[in-house]
Amino acid sequence: MEKRILIPNTDLSVYPIGLGTVDAGLRWDGADADKIFDTYVGCGGNIIDCAHVYSDWVPGEIARAERVLGDWLQRSGKRNEIVLITKGGHPDMTGENPDTHISRMTHDDMVSDLNASLKQLRTDVIDIYFYHRDNRNQSVEEEIETMEGFVREGKIRYYGCSNWDVDRMKAADAYCREKGYRSFVADQSLLNLGMKYFNGLADDTLRYTQGEAFQYHVDNPNNLMMPYMGNCSGFFHIFAAGGEEAVKNNPYYTPGNVRVAEKMKELCSKYGCTVTQVVLGFFYHQPFPCVPLYGPAIPEHVVDACGTLDVPFTDADYEWLLQ
Repeated sequence: MEKRILIPNTDLSVYPIGLGTVDAGLRWDGADADKIFDTYVGCGGNIIDCAHVYSDWVPGEIARAERVLGDWLQRSGKRNEIVLITKGGHPDMTGENPDTHISRMTHDDMVSDLNASLKQLRTDVIDIYFYHRDNRNQSVEEEIETMEGFVREGKIRYYGCSNWDVDRMKAADAYCREKGYRSFVADQSLLNLGMKYFNGLADDTLRYTQGEAFQYHVDNPNNLMMPYMGNCSGFFHIFAAGGEEAVKNNPYYTPGNVRVAEKMKELCSKYGCTVTQVVLGFFYHQPFPCVPLYGPAIPEHVVDACGTLDVPFTDADYEWLLQ
């Protein structure tokens, strides 16, 4: 398949798989991180996703993933080869019982997070900066103007949204048309091979690309879908290795996803490919462009994931999972 996706009305041409960094500083750091980043770039990758909150829920360091990514950008000198993403405005995840319902999306919150991200990443500008949540008590106009202010200051180039409701994205699009702004270039929400049949996740601040949200992306290709949790939290890998007993307590464990797992085995056999490649192949047979975010543990995982783009999956391989 084509190994670049041009985001409409931008100068951003991105690799079809984004490198996720939620494990940076936890599972990999230093030389190990360098190997992962360098392997990804060596495979042709150019879009790296981070967030200022990664991984504040583990005590000891704030914004450690941005620090790890900034270390590599500084050591490698490859900043200009990367479409750099980070996100701000997430609820505070430090402390013993963080409450994801307490918003941190005021103008001052976003200014503070963005400036801290620029410092951690050791860069002057973020290519795509995301609102990591939404606050429906704030006006869309206020939130868009905050981002447009960052653009005018030269601190970000484009902006996106993560876990926003459809009505709010539509309102933002309408306001931006009125003002002559580009609006959101990308949306990060949950979409994956197992979502059609899963039981849902505990965090009710997450948004799923289904129903009206799915149709929004069919109708609005200007807002590129960047699904997170594209690997289904490893459900199908665990199922393939250990069977049903290994996944009994998993939110993806349903009769529907057991059938999906059996179909997955057929596709692995048909193409001589891996579980990861079947799981990621799903995204390239949707009725709108997708750039899934994939978080590896080791460099070999990066090579495996990027190999998805060379497997000749067809629409028919996945049409039974479409909404």
